[in-house]
Amino acid sequence: MKITEIETLTRGPLAVVRVRTDDGLEGIGQTAPYEAGTTVCVLHRMVAPMFLGRDPWDAEALVDACLRRHYKFPSSFLHRAVAGVETALWDIMGKAAGRPVAQLLGGHARTSVPMYASSMSREITPEDEAERLGELIAEQGFRAVKIRVGEAMGRDVDAAPGRTERIIGHLRDALGPDVDLSADANGGFSVPRAIRVGRMLEEHGYFHFEEPCPFPDLEATAQVAAALDIAVSGGEQDFSLPQFNRMIAMRSVDIVQPDIGYIGGVSRARKVAVLAEAAGIPCTPHCANDSLLRVFTLHLAAAMPACVHPQEWSIETTPWTQGVYGPMPQVSGGVVPAPTAPGWGVELLPSFVRDADKAVSRE
Repeated sequence: MKITEIETLTRGPLAVVRVRTDDGLEGIGQTAPYEAGTTVCVLHRMVAPMFLGRDPWDAEALVDACLRRHYKFPSSFLHRAVAGVETALWDIMGKAAGRPVAQLLGGHARTSVPMYASSMSREITPEDEAERLGELIAEQGFRAVKIRVGEAMGRDVDAAPGRTERIIGHLRDALGPDVDLSADANGGFSVPRAIRVGRMLEEHGYFHFEEPCPFPDLEATAQVAAALDIAVSGGEQDFSLPQFNRMIAMRSVDIVQPDIGYIGGVSRARKVAVLAEAAGIPCTPHCANDSLLRVFTLHLAAAMPACVHPQEWSIETTPWTQGVYGPMPQVSGGVVPAPTAPGWGVELLPSFVRDADKAVSRE
Protein backbone atom coordinates (compact mmCIF):
# COMPACT_ATOMS: atom_id res chain seq x y z
CA MET A 1 0.00 0.00 0.00
CA LYS A 2 1.30 3.46 -0.82
CA ILE A 3 0.00 7.03 -0.68
CA THR A 4 -0.88 8.35 -4.13
CA GLU A 5 -2.85 11.55 -3.44
CA ILE A 6 -3.24 14.16 -0.71
CA GLU A 7 -6.17 16.56 -1.05
CA THR A 8 -7.19 19.53 1.08
CA LEU A 9 -10.73 20.84 1.38
CA THR A 10 -10.82 24.33 2.84
CA ARG A 11 -13.84 26.28 4.08
CA GLY A 12 -13.26 29.41 6.12
CA PRO A 13 -10.91 28.67 9.04
CA LEU A 14 -11.19 24.89 8.53
CA ALA A 15 -9.04 22.60 6.38
CA VAL A 16 -9.92 18.93 6.03
CA VAL A 17 -7.46 16.49 4.43
CA ARG A 18 -8.20 13.41 2.33
CA VAL A 19 -5.43 10.89 1.65
CA ARG A 20 -5.84 8.15 -0.96
CA THR A 21 -3.82 5.00 -1.53
CA ASP A 22 -3.08 2.83 -4.56
CA ASP A 23 -5.41 0.09 -3.31
CA GLY A 24 -8.43 2.40 -3.14
CA LEU A 25 -8.53 3.30 0.55
CA GLU A 26 -9.28 6.89 1.59
CA GLY A 27 -8.69 8.47 4.99
CA ILE A 28 -9.86 11.80 6.36
CA GLY A 29 -7.92 14.10 8.66
CA GLN A 30 -7.89 17.75 9.64
CA THR A 31 -5.41 20.49 10.40
CA ALA A 32 -5.77 22.70 13.45
CA PRO A 33 -8.29 25.46 12.65
CA TYR A 34 -7.68 29.13 11.84
CA GLU A 35 -5.31 30.56 9.22
CA ALA A 36 -6.24 27.52 7.16
CA GLY A 37 -4.98 29.03 3.90
CA THR A 38 -1.45 29.36 5.23
CA THR A 39 -1.54 25.86 6.71
CA VAL A 40 -2.73 24.38 3.41
CA CYS A 41 0.07 26.13 1.54
CA VAL A 42 2.63 24.66 3.96
CA LEU A 43 0.98 21.25 3.65
CA HIS A 44 1.24 21.03 -0.12
CA ARG A 45 4.70 22.62 -0.40
CA MET A 46 6.54 21.11 2.56
CA VAL A 47 4.58 18.15 3.95
CA ALA A 48 2.86 16.29 1.10
CA PRO A 49 6.12 15.54 -0.79
CA MET A 50 7.42 13.72 2.29
CA PHE A 51 4.39 11.40 2.38
CA LEU A 52 3.52 10.70 -1.27
CA GLY A 53 4.64 7.28 -2.43
CA ARG A 54 5.12 6.06 1.13
CA ASP A 55 3.33 3.40 3.16
CA PRO A 56 0.62 4.87 5.45
CA TRP A 57 1.48 2.26 8.08
CA ASP A 58 4.75 4.14 8.56
CA ALA A 59 2.83 7.21 9.75
CA GLU A 60 4.85 7.88 12.89
CA ALA A 61 8.20 7.46 11.14
CA LEU A 62 7.05 9.69 8.26
CA VAL A 63 6.02 12.44 10.69
CA ASP A 64 9.40 12.25 12.40
CA ALA A 65 11.25 12.36 9.07
CA CYS A 66 9.20 15.34 7.87
CA LEU A 67 9.85 17.37 11.01
CA ARG A 68 13.56 16.55 10.93
CA ARG A 69 13.77 17.46 7.25
CA HIS A 70 12.32 20.90 8.00
CA TYR A 71 14.34 21.43 11.18
CA LYS A 72 14.99 25.06 10.26
CA PHE A 73 11.25 25.78 10.32
CA PRO A 74 9.95 24.43 13.65
CA SER A 75 6.70 26.39 13.36
CA SER A 76 3.12 25.97 14.45
CA PHE A 77 2.07 26.00 10.79
CA LEU A 78 4.34 23.06 9.95
CA HIS A 79 2.96 21.00 12.83
CA ARG A 80 -0.64 21.94 11.95
CA ALA A 81 -0.06 20.79 8.38
CA VAL A 82 1.58 17.54 9.48
CA ALA A 83 -1.39 16.84 11.78
CA GLY A 84 -3.77 17.12 8.81
CA VAL A 85 -1.99 14.39 6.88
CA GLU A 86 -1.12 12.21 9.86
CA THR A 87 -4.70 12.05 11.16
CA ALA A 88 -5.88 10.93 7.72
CA LEU A 89 -3.32 8.11 7.79
CA TRP A 90 -4.75 6.82 11.06
CA ASP A 91 -8.17 6.65 9.39
CA ILE A 92 -6.65 4.59 6.54
CA MET A 93 -4.92 2.24 8.98
CA GLY A 94 -8.10 1.75 10.98
CA LYS A 95 -10.15 1.03 7.88
CA ALA A 96 -7.52 -1.39 6.56
CA ALA A 97 -7.49 -3.27 9.86
CA GLY A 98 -11.25 -3.05 10.40
CA ARG A 99 -10.59 -1.50 13.82
CA PRO A 100 -11.23 1.88 15.48
CA VAL A 101 -8.15 4.06 15.82
CA ALA A 102 -8.47 3.79 19.61
CA GLN A 103 -7.63 0.10 19.38
CA LEU A 104 -4.62 0.79 17.16
CA LEU A 105 -3.37 3.22 19.80
CA GLY A 106 -3.26 0.50 22.41
CA GLY A 107 -6.84 -0.65 22.91
CA HIS A 108 -9.83 0.63 24.81
CA ALA A 109 -8.65 1.68 28.26
CA ARG A 110 -12.28 2.61 29.01
CA THR A 111 -15.67 1.83 27.49
CA SER A 112 -16.84 5.44 27.73
CA VAL A 113 -15.14 8.80 28.11
CA PRO A 114 -16.46 11.31 30.69
CA MET A 115 -16.63 14.90 29.47
CA TYR A 116 -16.65 18.33 31.04
CA ALA A 117 -18.69 21.19 29.55
CA SER A 118 -16.13 23.75 28.40
CA SER A 119 -17.14 27.38 27.94
CA MET A 120 -15.11 29.37 25.41
CA SER A 121 -16.67 32.74 26.21
CA ARG A 122 -15.43 35.70 28.22
CA GLU A 123 -18.17 37.99 26.94
CA ILE A 124 -20.93 36.16 28.81
CA THR A 125 -21.97 37.45 32.23
CA PRO A 126 -21.51 35.26 35.32
CA GLU A 127 -25.29 35.01 35.63
CA ASP A 128 -25.84 33.89 32.04
CA GLU A 129 -22.92 31.49 32.22
CA ALA A 130 -24.32 29.82 35.31
CA GLU A 131 -27.73 29.53 33.67
CA ARG A 132 -26.56 27.86 30.49
CA LEU A 133 -24.14 25.52 32.27
CA GLY A 134 -26.91 24.53 34.67
CA GLU A 135 -29.14 23.66 31.73
CA LEU A 136 -26.43 21.51 30.14
CA ILE A 137 -25.85 19.69 33.42
CA ALA A 138 -29.57 18.89 33.60
CA GLU A 139 -29.91 17.93 29.92
CA GLN A 140 -26.67 16.04 29.19
CA GLY A 141 -25.55 14.94 32.64
CA PHE A 142 -22.23 16.78 32.82
CA ARG A 143 -20.58 16.39 36.21
CA ALA A 144 -17.84 18.92 35.49
CA VAL A 145 -17.61 22.30 33.75
CA LYS A 146 -14.96 24.90 32.92
CA ILE A 147 -15.24 28.68 32.70
CA ARG A 148 -12.98 31.46 31.43
CA VAL A 149 -11.30 33.96 33.73
CA GLY A 150 -8.98 36.88 33.02
CA GLU A 151 -8.24 37.75 29.40
CA ALA A 152 -6.21 35.64 26.96
CA MET A 153 -2.56 36.71 27.24
CA GLY A 154 -4.02 39.74 28.99
CA ARG A 155 -1.27 40.82 31.40
CA ASP A 156 -3.60 40.90 34.40
CA VAL A 157 -6.43 42.62 32.47
CA ASP A 158 -9.90 41.15 32.93
CA ALA A 159 -12.35 40.75 30.07
CA ALA A 160 -14.61 43.06 32.10
CA PRO A 161 -13.73 44.88 35.32
CA GLY A 162 -13.99 42.51 38.28
CA ARG A 163 -15.37 39.65 36.17
CA THR A 164 -12.89 37.05 37.45
CA GLU A 165 -13.76 37.64 41.11
CA ARG A 166 -17.50 37.71 40.39
CA ILE A 167 -17.72 34.58 38.23
CA ILE A 168 -15.62 32.31 40.46
CA GLY A 169 -17.91 32.60 43.46
CA HIS A 170 -21.15 32.94 41.52
CA LEU A 171 -20.66 29.70 39.59
CA ARG A 172 -20.06 27.73 42.77
CA ASP A 173 -23.11 29.24 44.45
CA ALA A 174 -25.31 28.68 41.42
CA LEU A 175 -24.22 25.13 40.52
CA GLY A 176 -23.74 23.78 44.02
CA PRO A 177 -21.06 21.60 45.63
CA ASP A 178 -21.46 18.47 43.51
CA VAL A 179 -20.15 19.85 40.20
CA ASP A 180 -16.41 19.92 39.52
CA LEU A 181 -15.60 23.48 38.45
CA SER A 182 -12.42 24.51 36.63
CA ALA A 183 -11.15 27.83 35.26
CA ASP A 184 -9.04 28.70 32.23
CA ALA A 185 -6.96 31.90 32.14
CA ASN A 186 -5.39 31.34 28.68
CA GLY A 187 -2.09 32.76 29.93
CA GLY A 188 -3.67 35.96 31.17
CA PHE A 189 -1.96 36.46 34.54
CA SER A 190 1.39 37.34 36.04
CA VAL A 191 2.67 35.03 38.78
CA PRO A 192 1.39 37.13 41.74
CA ARG A 193 -2.03 37.68 40.19
CA ALA A 194 -2.29 34.01 39.16
CA ILE A 195 -1.55 32.91 42.72
CA ARG A 196 -4.22 35.25 44.11
CA VAL A 197 -6.79 33.95 41.60
CA GLY A 198 -5.71 30.38 42.33
CA ARG A 199 -6.37 30.86 46.01
CA MET A 200 -9.85 32.14 45.22
CA LEU A 201 -10.42 29.01 43.14
CA GLU A 202 -9.22 26.87 46.05
CA GLU A 203 -11.52 28.68 48.44
CA HIS A 204 -14.48 27.80 46.23
CA GLY A 205 -13.41 24.19 45.69
CA TYR A 206 -12.43 24.35 42.01
CA PHE A 207 -10.85 21.30 40.38
CA HIS A 208 -8.12 22.72 38.12
CA PHE A 209 -6.63 26.03 36.99
CA GLU A 210 -5.62 26.09 33.32
CA GLU A 211 -2.82 28.14 31.77
CA PRO A 212 -2.50 30.71 34.57
CA CYS A 213 0.55 32.35 32.94
CA PRO A 214 1.70 32.85 29.34
CA PHE A 215 2.40 29.37 27.97
CA PRO A 216 6.05 29.81 26.86
CA ASP A 217 7.09 30.74 30.41
CA LEU A 218 7.26 27.34 32.09
CA GLU A 219 9.11 28.81 35.06
CA ALA A 220 6.25 31.21 35.81
CA THR A 221 3.68 28.43 35.62
CA ALA A 222 5.88 26.25 37.83
CA GLN A 223 5.94 28.99 40.48
CA VAL A 224 2.14 29.11 40.46
CA ALA A 225 1.82 25.32 40.62
CA ALA A 226 4.25 25.18 43.57
CA ALA A 227 2.34 27.86 45.48
CA LEU A 228 -1.13 26.34 45.07
CA ASP A 229 -2.92 23.17 46.13
CA ILE A 230 -5.32 23.28 43.15
CA ALA A 231 -4.08 21.34 40.10
CA VAL A 232 -2.51 23.58 37.46
CA SER A 233 -2.84 22.48 33.83
CA GLY A 234 -1.30 23.52 30.53
CA GLY A 235 0.29 22.47 27.27
CA GLU A 236 -2.37 23.12 24.64
CA GLN A 237 -0.27 25.63 22.68
CA ASP A 238 2.95 23.63 22.65
CA PHE A 239 4.21 21.45 19.79
CA SER A 240 7.75 20.57 20.92
CA LEU A 241 8.18 17.18 22.57
CA PRO A 242 11.25 18.38 24.51
CA GLN A 243 9.12 21.24 25.85
CA PHE A 244 6.52 18.74 27.06
CA ASN A 245 9.28 16.66 28.63
CA ARG A 246 10.55 19.74 30.50
CA MET A 247 7.01 20.70 31.48
CA ILE A 248 6.41 17.31 33.04
CA ALA A 249 9.90 16.83 34.53
CA MET A 250 9.93 20.21 36.29
CA ARG A 251 6.29 19.76 37.40
CA SER A 252 5.23 23.08 35.95
CA VAL A 253 1.82 21.45 35.45
CA ASP A 254 -0.20 18.87 37.35
CA ILE A 255 -2.31 18.00 34.28
CA VAL A 256 -0.84 18.02 30.76
CA GLN A 257 -2.98 19.08 27.78
CA PRO A 258 -1.55 18.38 24.31
CA ASP A 259 -3.68 19.38 21.31
CA ILE A 260 -3.64 16.87 18.43
CA GLY A 261 -3.94 19.61 15.82
CA TYR A 262 -1.20 21.80 17.28
CA ILE A 263 1.36 19.16 18.22
CA GLY A 264 1.50 17.45 14.83
CA GLY A 265 -1.00 14.60 15.07
CA VAL A 266 -2.13 11.64 17.11
CA SER A 267 1.24 9.89 17.27
CA ARG A 268 2.91 12.84 18.96
CA ALA A 269 -0.02 13.54 21.29
CA ARG A 270 0.11 9.87 22.30
CA LYS A 271 3.79 10.27 23.21
CA VAL A 272 2.87 13.09 25.59
CA ALA A 273 0.18 10.92 27.17
CA VAL A 274 2.74 8.16 27.70
CA LEU A 275 5.20 10.65 29.23
CA ALA A 276 2.43 11.77 31.57
CA GLU A 277 1.55 8.21 32.52
CA ALA A 278 5.19 7.44 33.33
CA ALA A 279 5.40 10.58 35.48
CA GLY A 280 2.16 9.79 37.29
CA ILE A 281 0.21 12.83 36.13
CA PRO A 282 -3.08 12.94 34.19
CA CYS A 283 -3.38 13.86 30.51
CA THR A 284 -6.43 15.80 29.34
CA PRO A 285 -5.96 16.64 25.63
CA HIS A 286 -7.10 20.10 24.58
CA CYS A 287 -10.05 20.19 22.17
CA ALA A 288 -11.79 23.55 21.83
CA ASN A 289 -14.40 22.91 19.10
CA ASP A 290 -16.62 20.24 17.56
CA SER A 291 -14.66 19.78 14.32
CA LEU A 292 -13.05 16.45 13.41
CA LEU A 293 -10.50 17.16 16.14
CA ARG A 294 -13.20 16.20 18.63
CA VAL A 295 -13.38 12.74 17.05
CA PHE A 296 -9.60 12.30 17.03
CA THR A 297 -9.37 13.38 20.67
CA LEU A 298 -12.15 10.99 21.67
CA HIS A 299 -10.19 8.04 20.26
CA LEU A 300 -7.01 9.15 22.04
CA ALA A 301 -8.78 9.63 25.37
CA ALA A 302 -10.49 6.24 25.06
CA ALA A 303 -7.13 4.52 24.60
CA MET A 304 -4.68 6.29 26.90
CA PRO A 305 -4.47 5.15 30.55
CA ALA A 306 -3.36 8.67 31.60
CA CYS A 307 -6.66 10.21 30.41
CA VAL A 308 -8.39 9.52 33.72
CA HIS A 309 -10.23 12.82 34.19
CA PRO A 310 -13.23 14.18 32.30
CA GLN A 311 -12.13 15.40 28.88
CA GLU A 312 -12.86 18.74 27.21
CA TRP A 313 -16.17 19.17 25.39
CA SER A 314 -16.77 22.62 23.91
CA ILE A 315 -20.31 23.87 24.46
CA GLU A 316 -20.08 26.55 21.78
CA THR A 317 -21.75 26.26 18.38
CA THR A 318 -19.38 27.53 15.69
CA PRO A 319 -20.81 27.97 12.16
CA TRP A 320 -17.59 26.86 10.47
CA THR A 321 -17.68 23.40 12.11
CA GLN A 322 -21.27 22.63 11.13
CA GLY A 323 -22.17 20.41 8.19
CA VAL A 324 -18.68 18.93 7.84
CA TYR A 325 -18.98 15.29 8.96
CA GLY A 326 -21.26 12.75 10.56
CA PRO A 327 -22.21 11.21 12.78
CA MET A 328 -21.11 13.76 15.38
CA PRO A 329 -20.44 12.36 18.88
CA GLN A 330 -23.04 13.16 21.52
CA VAL A 331 -22.85 13.42 25.31
CA SER A 332 -25.40 11.49 27.35
CA GLY A 333 -25.17 11.07 31.09
CA GLY A 334 -21.96 13.07 31.02
CA VAL A 335 -20.09 10.55 28.87
CA VAL A 336 -19.49 9.59 25.24
CA PRO A 337 -19.19 5.88 24.34
CA ALA A 338 -15.74 4.75 23.20
CA PRO A 339 -15.64 4.56 19.38
CA THR A 340 -16.03 1.10 17.84
CA ALA A 341 -16.35 1.67 14.05
CA PRO A 342 -13.27 1.22 11.81
CA GLY A 343 -10.95 4.19 11.45
CA TRP A 344 -12.37 7.40 12.87
CA GLY A 345 -15.89 6.06 12.32
CA VAL A 346 -17.15 9.19 10.58
CA GLU A 347 -17.56 10.40 6.98
CA LEU A 348 -17.50 13.80 5.31
CA LEU A 349 -20.86 15.19 4.24
CA PRO A 350 -21.28 15.51 0.45
CA SER A 351 -22.36 19.16 0.77
CA PHE A 352 -19.11 20.07 2.51
CA VAL A 353 -17.03 18.26 -0.10
CA ARG A 354 -18.93 19.95 -2.90
CA ASP A 355 -18.56 23.49 -1.57
CA ALA A 356 -15.00 23.41 -0.16
CA ASP A 357 -12.00 24.89 -1.98
CA LYS A 358 -9.83 22.01 -3.16
CA ALA A 359 -6.14 21.51 -3.81
CA VAL A 360 -4.39 18.22 -4.61
CA SER A 361 -0.84 16.88 -4.43
CA ARG A 362 -0.14 13.68 -6.38
CA GLU A 363 2.75 11.29 -6.56
